[in-house]
Amino acid sequence: MTFDPTAAADTAALPYATEPPSAPIEAEIRARPEDFRVEEIPAYDPSGEGDHLFVRFEKTSLNTPEAIKRIAIALDVDKRSAGWAGLKDRHAITEQWASFEHAKAERLVGAEIEGVRVLESARHNHKLRTGHLRGNRFTLLLRGATPEHVEPARQILDALTARGLPSYFGPQRFGRDGQNVTEAARWIVEGGRPPKPRFRRKLLVSAFQSALFNRLLADRIREGTLAAAIDGDLLQKVESGGLFVCEDPVTDTARAEAFELSATGPMFGAKMRWPEREALAREEAVLAEAGLERDDLRRFAKAGAGTRRPYRFAVLEPEVAAEPDGVRLRFTLPAGGYATTVLREIMRREVR
Repeated sequence: MTFDPTAAADTAALPYATEPPSAPIEAEIRARPEDFRVEEIPAYDPSGEGDHLFVRFEKTSLNTPEAIKRIAIALDVDKRSAGWAGLKDRHAITEQWASFEHAKAERLVGAEIEGVRVLESARHNHKLRTGHLRGNRFTLLLRGATPEHVEPARQILDALTARGLPSYFGPQRFGRDGQNVTEAARWIVEGGRPPKPRFRRKLLVSAFQSALFNRLLADRIREGTLAAAIDGDLLQKVESGGLFVCEDPVTDTARAEAFELSATGPMFGAKMRWPEREALAREEAVLAEAGLERDDLRRFAKAGAGTRRPYRFAVLEPEVAAEPDGVRLRFTLPAGGYATTVLREIMRREVR
């Protein structure tokens, strides 16, 4: 089979994990910044001492790097020394933490920063790093939805809470018309020249890895094994994050259904841990479809070493309520989960 980058990046063709709502939900998303709210849940609290100032802030209609740049200017420190746990949506109102080395908290007292509101600060002994968060709380308004849509939305949220949210990568990962995957294939599969900028190489590898991950995840959903274990799966314990190989699919499927663990899929790379037996054969088959063998992964190891990603995420604390302007959704996702994937299931269309 010839690898088709455009098809690989076509997220609209990916199967849904839930049944369609009984009443189609037509509504606006992100019509206003306040319609999409995100609150970061940190992995730990700052210790109260150290060379790094942790700042919790709210930003409106700004991306994370720009907000951090503005805070760094107010603190009179180098923005390049700043750290943050994750990027937050631009077209939204979001809360998150960032760290700034050798910064003085008093400089923030009374400071006016356009688009940013400082909520608190405290010292810590090390920089905030990517991934240092437990998850995010989302409060979203489906503007224009009506009370009759509350029950269909609740049914989908309940189904996702029971079986898990597919950990798809959305269309923003792949660029306009899948161009990131197309460019990545010219380099990685066809042996073309890689782009010079390091960030561009990493971006293309990430898009390529994500497209193949989506492909394998879609297969699990079509066959009904999203919340199950197959022989040789690399399973991840939900509480600890530890990985182990599935030796007993019946026992491990029961644990997966209880959300004690989830199967993981590949972000293909030279240093990625591989599954065994049936699960290994599936992953190698998809890699072969893309025109690659395991040894070929070394070619882009510096731009993407590879890792495992769970095929699903828990949806926690779901709430649905009718409001004068629409239907309000509230839920919490662990780090790596996307609210747009929840909306995709509810709206039955791609959501950016």
